[in-house]
Amino acid sequence: MKTQIVSKPTQRNWWIVIGLLSSAVIAVISAIYFLFIPSGGYQGGRNPYYNVQVLFQRETWDDLHTWGGIVMIAVVIIHLVAHRSWVVSMVRRVWNELTSKSKSMSANSRLNLSLNLIVAASFFLTAFSGVYFLFVPGGRKTPDPMFLFSRTTWDLMHTWAGVILMIAALAHIAIHWKWITKVTEKMFSMAIPSKSATPQGSITN
Repeated sequence: MKTQIVSKPTQRNWWIVIGLLSSAVIAVISAIYFLFIPSGGYQGGRNPYYNVQVLFQRETWDDLHTWGGIVMIAVVIIHLVAHRSWVVSMVRRVWNELTSKSKSMSANSRLNLSLNLIVAASFFLTAFSGVYFLFVPGGRKTPDPMFLFSRTTWDLMHTWAGVILMIAALAHIAIHWKWITKVTEKMFSMAIPSKSATPQGSITN
């Protein structure tokens, strides 16, 4: 049985996808925790959400959400830098599509492009509002609004942009699921060679 060989660019893209998926899972699970167990209201007495613990303390969920988000932002920046030529090409295609009378993009291409734009826009709003909360402390003594909008507006932006991002990202993953599973199988094939593979020399497809 021949060992599956994956090209260096494909390996790089696979690791980027794995980094995004891993950090996204952490950020999403912690976001769902905060969505259903908010911190508002009287913290004690008959408040049913007071001191509720699901697996971890609230501070731990907060740390997971923060660092999951930071890793996501870092991986997305790497993703954009690695695919900068594709980004430039798509910007040109969109511009030509909008300014030209003849529509050259197929329906599937337009759908994929629209989904990418929704993912990009919602991610930007989620990340930007997340950075706001990272650097602007809360509390009664903090002036509100401190930057552009009130803290409540930033919170609503972060929440709903995050919800849209989750939905759009799931659709994006579904479209590229075959590529993910195919490359993942090859990556594991490279990492764990078959027993029937020839031990001497390298084997390629």
